[in-house]
Amino acid sequence: MTVSSLSEAIAGHAREVGDRPALIQGETVVTYAMLDVLLNRAAAALRRDGLSAGDRAALLGEPSVEYAIAFLAAVRAGMTPVPLAPGVTDETLKAMLNDAGPRLVFSDASQSARLDRTDGAPAVVALNGSDGGQPWQDWLAEEGTTLAIEPLDPAAAFNIIYSSGTTGVPKGIIHSHRMREGQMAALSGLFSPEAVTLLTTPLYSNTTLVTMLPTLRAGGTVVIMRKFDTRAFLEAAQTHAVTHTMLVPVQYQRLMAEPTFDAADLSAFQMKFCTSAPFSAELKSEVLRRWPGGLLEIFGMTEGGGICFLPAHLFPEKLHTVGMPAPGSDIRIINEDGVEQPAGETGEIVSHSEQMMIGYNNRPEATAAGRWTAPDGRAFIRTGDLGRFDAEGFLQIVGRKKDMIISGGFNIYPIDLEIQIDAHPEVVEAAVVGVPDAKWGETPMAFVVRRPGATVEAEALRLWANERLSSLQRVSAIVFVDELPRNGLGKVLKTALAEMAAA
Repeated sequence: MTVSSLSEAIAGHAREVGDRPALIQGETVVTYAMLDVLLNRAAAALRRDGLSAGDRAALLGEPSVEYAIAFLAAVRAGMTPVPLAPGVTDETLKAMLNDAGPRLVFSDASQSARLDRTDGAPAVVALNGSDGGQPWQDWLAEEGTTLAIEPLDPAAAFNIIYSSGTTGVPKGIIHSHRMREGQMAALSGLFSPEAVTLLTTPLYSNTTLVTMLPTLRAGGTVVIMRKFDTRAFLEAAQTHAVTHTMLVPVQYQRLMAEPTFDAADLSAFQMKFCTSAPFSAELKSEVLRRWPGGLLEIFGMTEGGGICFLPAHLFPEKLHTVGMPAPGSDIRIINEDGVEQPAGETGEIVSHSEQMMIGYNNRPEATAAGRWTAPDGRAFIRTGDLGRFDAEGFLQIVGRKKDMIISGGFNIYPIDLEIQIDAHPEVVEAAVVGVPDAKWGETPMAFVVRRPGATVEAEALRLWANERLSSLQRVSAIVFVDELPRNGLGKVLKTALAEMAAA
């Protein structure tokens, strides 16, 4: 079946395999025939309410079948869905809504009280319950409504995804239809109509869409978890014979520590994915050893540009890397002066492909600042990550540019220290930040999570690690914590650790 858009693919599946489950959450099952009908009713309701191509519809709430349908319906109607993180502060939420300018907000009951109800504010549709908006079932166009799927401009906005905002006010990243279709095509060979993909991360995240959209395009089944829990994950994986999932590293870590993990039947798994945060070689190795199926790490930016793939099951000797550039991806290393560096040299990672964001919403200066122009005139995305290529062309990430520690005039990459500390048998994980130092300018401080029952003391661990580090990398202090602060996708918030160090 040849199609030119995700909406046409879903309509085709409805005609050909209408009884196949498309979306599952708990006891709720939506087949492709049902999904196509609901998308038509929701898209028609958007048009009925005066929204037209290019208008924006925000989504605010926890993962649900209705949330997914609302997102896909906005795309079908030629509008731009804008999923927003419900965990942000009221101030940040207001800033994102003002920046995006949606005509309508799909909200669940947990978020409705946070929305503006004054004249001129966007209309609200309540995805569950009726508190604070028109109930979803009442809002939908009448049953039997049909809608012609119109051709979409490849350069038009598919969606806007807001950055995590860990370094300031979140930026709205505009993806085009061309970019999304290209991303789905890049993973298309990994999904079949028999794929059953378990979603464990929020639906406002690009991480989630990376596997959800190609599953639906292929005609597979998407199983939605409202909230990640290790035992609930294992139960869902067995109940639905799950074949694919996307997890961030901290979720892999928690599953490996789940006492019932090895008793679970996970034999249906074909491929597991990981992205969004550093994934240690030790953890990858443990996942490969204990969990059937392949493991694919994806390194890339929500902003687009090139991506790297590491099929870890094929390259067990390269688990300390994020793999090699995918076909069509041009990834380079540049120094502080913007000069390209050879293999083996460390610098900022910049990337280019046909899948590039349109830009940051309402932020032309930030869009320009986030790009590096190659000598041939092509624009590359500046990732802010520091890395180096090895002789075989595999990319190793050494840290974030803003996290680099400069001590006595020498560059220290936190990941090098974290790897050594993580190697201690009584350590679960470590994060290193730079703290002010009168003699050296900055010096490394490590925050460490110990294994249950560990007895190693901070000073003994510091001496143990420093014996294995060079004289330029010595850790000045170690602080034990119960857990590292993270954002919604499991990224360690080093800004929070720096504040803890200052305190």
